[in-house]
Amino acid sequence: MSRLLALAAIILLSACGSGGPPPPDWKTDAADLIERYKKHALLGENVLAERYFRQAVAATGSAGRVRETARLWLVRCATRRAMLIDDACAEYADLARIESDPADAAYYRFLTLDWNGLDATQLPAQHHDLLKALPPARPAALARIGDPLSRLLDASLLVMRKEADATTLSLAAETASAQGWRQPLLTYLKLQEKQAAEQNRPTEVDRLALRIRLIEESLSTGLK
Repeated sequence: MSRLLALAAIILLSACGSGGPPPPDWKTDAADLIERYKKHALLGENVLAERYFRQAVAATGSAGRVRETARLWLVRCATRRAMLIDDACAEYADLARIESDPADAAYYRFLTLDWNGLDATQLPAQHHDLLKALPPARPAALARIGDPLSRLLDASLLVMRKEADATTLSLAAETASAQGWRQPLLTYLKLQEKQAAEQNRPTEVDRLALRIRLIEESLSTGLK
């Protein structure tokens, strides 16, 4: 999985020139742990995910790094929003009042749907087309996003903005399914099931209900 969403991993792991000193342990530990958090959160393994996240925060905290700790909370917020969890990102905002940078601040605005006047060039490149498009064209922009987690995040943000259509729900569900991300897949299948019921499509309701049951059984036997 591409790490385009992993702002922490990108920035915490400073590029080292040839022959330069290796990054300190707290940086490599935090980058690794935040990736583990994302993986297990998307799988619906919540206890394990939270354990890895707290360890990541402890790693940056051990160095007294406010900005890097804030960035971990930003990655957490993005991951939860990709799962359609309406995280207000309050912990990031609290830390960012002390120390932040423009790229993080722009990403925070993107995640919290404050898009009016937001400069797309301050965001990671995979989000540019979505932000630049007029609202009716935004769902079509999703299919052009190559990174699965970025595509899922952008689809979820459109749902939160009430700009998503049926194709958005389908693309998000199949993106999560292809990656085996049970938590967001379950959410999107339930949204599709509700839509199919409202449109009186019983065959589709039954098909979606079966997929939902398979995922719920998987979650019940997996590590929570």
